[in-house]
Amino acid sequence: MSVSTSGRETEIRKLDRVVIRFAGDSGDGMQLTGDRFTSEAAAFGNDLATLPNFPAEIRAPAGTLPGVSSFQLHFADYDILTPGDRPDVLVAMNPAALKANIADLPPGGILIVNTDEFSKRALTKVGYGSDPLEDGSLEEFQVHKVAMATLTRGALEPTGLSKKDAERAKNMFALGLLSWMYHRPTEGTERFLREKFAKKPEIAEANVLAFRTGWNYGETTEAFAVTYEVSPAKLATGTYRQITGNTALAYGIVAAGQRSELPVFLGTYPITPASDILHELSKHKNFGVTTFQAEDEIAAIGAALGASYGGALGVTTTSGPGVALKSETIGLAVMTELPLLVVAVQRGGPSTGLPTKTEQADLLQAMFGRNGEAPLPVIAPSTPADCFAATLEAAKIALTYRTPVMLLSDGYIANGSEPWLIPAVEDLPDLRVEFASEPNALDGSGEFWPYVRDPETLARPWAVPGTKGLEHRIGGLEKADGKGNISYDPDNHDKMVRLRQAKVDGVAVPDIEVEDPSGSADVLVLGWGSTYGPIGAACRRVRRQGMKIAHAHLRHLNPFPGNLGEVLRGYRRVVVPEMNLGQLALLLRAKYLVDVISHTKVSGLPYKAEELQDVFIEIVQGVQA
Repeated sequence: MSVSTSGRETEIRKLDRVVIRFAGDSGDGMQLTGDRFTSEAAAFGNDLATLPNFPAEIRAPAGTLPGVSSFQLHFADYDILTPGDRPDVLVAMNPAALKANIADLPPGGILIVNTDEFSKRALTKVGYGSDPLEDGSLEEFQVHKVAMATLTRGALEPTGLSKKDAERAKNMFALGLLSWMYHRPTEGTERFLREKFAKKPEIAEANVLAFRTGWNYGETTEAFAVTYEVSPAKLATGTYRQITGNTALAYGIVAAGQRSELPVFLGTYPITPASDILHELSKHKNFGVTTFQAEDEIAAIGAALGASYGGALGVTTTSGPGVALKSETIGLAVMTELPLLVVAVQRGGPSTGLPTKTEQADLLQAMFGRNGEAPLPVIAPSTPADCFAATLEAAKIALTYRTPVMLLSDGYIANGSEPWLIPAVEDLPDLRVEFASEPNALDGSGEFWPYVRDPETLARPWAVPGTKGLEHRIGGLEKADGKGNISYDPDNHDKMVRLRQAKVDGVAVPDIEVEDPSGSADVLVLGWGSTYGPIGAACRRVRRQGMKIAHAHLRHLNPFPGNLGEVLRGYRRVVVPEMNLGQLALLLRAKYLVDVISHTKVSGLPYKAEELQDVFIEIVQGVQA
């Protein structure tokens, strides 16, 4: 199909999927550009997945490889699972962005370059001996050279903005050009810009003008002979919105408060990549949410646990380094047996590590990172949208069993986004609890004993301080069974340790489900957390090549699903891909004595489907040989 554009014929090519990557300096607005394109793709009805990637430094060195920021978006007319392995289109705002990303662009891919930044100094800074736009090294790509800064400055000259301020809008030029190429709607972006810069209307209109200039450049230039269309995806009926993992998790916390009819108290300390949960929850005071930014991680969880003692749903959010600091108070929550949500958004470690990169290396810390026997349930969402449901499930377990629960997200899920089917409120779980209201002493003394247990859940009663007749003592020293008095009796300690373990072991966990279309696969791939998308996409590719492979994914990491051992023993080979050095594999081998194949990666970046596909094919062929 072709249409006439400004007196020339432009071919419209229909595609089922596209991967676009915007890359530039961390100050070039690549995250905003990618986010806006994502919003328009979501509004259009495409299925999508995103991968933001940015430096840890607030002001990363401009024009250098460590200072490159990128945003990758995969959108399609069918159900997709990952942000894509390689971009079909790379927008490079400077030489550093080009050099950092060009290896991922496949031959024939579209490369759009901001030529204004390709000065000799900028090229030398990143190690280019010659200009790649002129030396023929990019011949295998479809290269479009665009003087984005010059064109943006020219368009904004009538506004009276300084040269520096005008150039800042070049990311909106790039967004306008890509929006034209892929027939994206424009009204939403223009409305967003006017709302974002409402207090500076001159800046708002400058950005809108730059956006329109990029669109018009594509419309009028002879450089682009082809535009592309990706139709809306056929998704389940309902109302959708684009959502990141951190936003979905925050909404899950709000929903947990509403469904439990409890006030929510977030005690937290800002840490990448969990800080956005605090930012989002601070907007929802009207739903009974109190947010408290403490002076450090220890004070944050102490306040959250105090709120739980007072009858609220206590929540604390952090990343791996913060979990280490919170460990003693998490142990106190185990001892006092109070509901508490501990959200850990994992990042690369150890120590400060890689604050803006992703990893799954805190599983063993979540399981065992406390002194003494201090068990707690561990849950891991698998996608950004799944963070909402996983948070509600974690809250249900915490409230039902009177225990802290660790919710393990990671940077890939936290910052990535996808469409979320907004659930009906009446379909959300009922999380209401009953507080203790009268004395319960087993000896008939008329006292309140804080450690008398529910025979089914082994949960102790939750008594709000100040309730008449329910005076009781809790704390960090070992408790006497039932009465809760401080006890150093060896047999009592043994009993209490085993009771706390039995309570966690008894948490009701649904059986794990296996996706095996053939019903006769010899190889099972088992994952957890954010590996869900790459594993699922890789398994689809393996099956398209005529091979059989099964896929199962764990949400509950402690306790494991009751049928997990049976499932593992039902396959000749079990592969466990993880973004760590084999932590889940270690737990599976220890518990089930199954010699799983551990495949690991700790680069700070998520798996690509293509790299897992090659691993899976080799294992399947090895079993069949």
